[in-house]
Amino acid sequence: GAKMVAKFFQKIGDFPSALQFLVISKCNDEAFAMAEAHNQMEQYVEVVGSDASPEDYLRIASHFQKTGNHLQAGQFFLKAKDYAKALHHFLHCPVSQYPDGENIDLAIETIGQAKQEALTQQLTDYLMGEPDSAPKDAKYLFRLYLSLEQHREAARTAILIAREDQAAGNYRNAHDMLFYMYSELRKRDIRIPAEMEQSLMILHSYILVKLHVKRGEHLTGARMLIRVANNISKFPSHIVPILTSTVIECHRSGLRGSAFSYAAMLMRPEYRQKVDPKWKKKIEQIVRKPDKTEIEEPLEPCPYCSHPVPQTKLDCPQCKNNIPYCIVTGRHMLKNDWTQCPSCKFPALYSEFKSLLEGSDGSVCPMCSNPVKSVDLLEVKDISSVLEVSRSQET
Repeated sequence: GAKMVAKFFQKIGDFPSALQFLVISKCNDEAFAMAEAHNQMEQYVEVVGSDASPEDYLRIASHFQKTGNHLQAGQFFLKAKDYAKALHHFLHCPVSQYPDGENIDLAIETIGQAKQEALTQQLTDYLMGEPDSAPKDAKYLFRLYLSLEQHREAARTAILIAREDQAAGNYRNAHDMLFYMYSELRKRDIRIPAEMEQSLMILHSYILVKLHVKRGEHLTGARMLIRVANNISKFPSHIVPILTSTVIECHRSGLRGSAFSYAAMLMRPEYRQKVDPKWKKKIEQIVRKPDKTEIEEPLEPCPYCSHPVPQTKLDCPQCKNNIPYCIVTGRHMLKNDWTQCPSCKFPALYSEFKSLLEGSDGSVCPMCSNPVKSVDLLEVKDISSVLEVSRSQET
C-alpha cells in the first residue's frame, strides 16, 4: 500500500511525501534512486534520519562526493565510519566557505572516533600548515589533543600559544586563548596546570588596569600594575611603557615607595633611552628626590581560614592555600561577598561586580566579555563547595 501511495505522490510532484512512503515500506533503493534523479537528496537524508544503514550512509556520501559537496560527503562518510574518506573531504572544504571552522571541528571529531595514528598525523600536518603554508588557528590543535584525551599535550599547547602571543605584545589574544582553553579543560573536569592559572591571572590583571584607570580608581589600577611589573619578563615587547605606567599610577595613588623602585629600574642603561620624553623628567625627579612613603594595603580575611591577607595577595601565609581572585578588581575573594559571572562562572566580589555593571563603564564580564546584567548576579552564601572545587583544580 505504501508503494502505491508513493507512486501517487510522485505523479503529482510531491517528492518529499513519495520518499517518506517508500522509506516506510523499506524500499530504500527506490527512494534513493528517486532522490538522486529529482535532486531531493536533502529530503531523503531527512526521511531516513538516524535509522539509515551504513550502506545508506555510504551511498549518500558518494552522492555528495560526486556533486563536490565536501562537507556533506565528509559527514556521511563519518556516519558510515569510513574515517579516511571523511577526513579527506573535511580537509578539502574551501576555507572561505567555512570561516567558523565547522569542517575542522568535524575533522577533529573524526580523529577522536578513528584513533588512527596516520589520520591523526594527517590532520596535525594540516593544522600546522604543511600542505598549504597556512597554519590554522591554534585552538584547533588544542581541541585535537582534547579529543584524543591527551590532556597534558593540550595544556602544554595552550600555554605555548599564549606565551608566543604575549611575547609579541598581543595581550588580549593571549588572554582570550588562555581563557578559552581554561574553560575547555574545566568543562571536562581536567585539572588546570598551575602555569596556565598563573599566566591567565597576570594577563587579566594587565587588562584590568585600563578598566580601573578609566573609572578613576587609580589605586586599584596601580596595584594591578605592580603585579604586572613584578612579572615584567612576561611582557618583553612593552617593558618600558608598562614600567612607566606603573611609576606614574603608583606616584599618583600615594604608593611613592613603589613608584621610586620602578623609576630606579627605568633609569638602568638598557631602558633609560627608551623612556617617553613626556615622562622622562618626572621619572628622573622621582629617583633624585626619593620619597619612599607608601599607603599600607588593607588586610582582608582569607576565605579559607580567615587569616588577614593583603587585598591583592593571592596566597595565604597561614593556611598555604591559593586564594581565588576577583575578575573585577584583581583582589582576593572574600567569603561574605562572593558571586560569579553567570556566563563563565569565574568568581567576583559581589559588591564590586554589581557596582561595575550599574555604572557607565560596565555591561560585560571583564573575563569572558559576555554581556551581564546586575540583576542576574547571585550572591553565593555557602562557598564551601566552591572553595573545594578551586582547591582540587590546583596542580
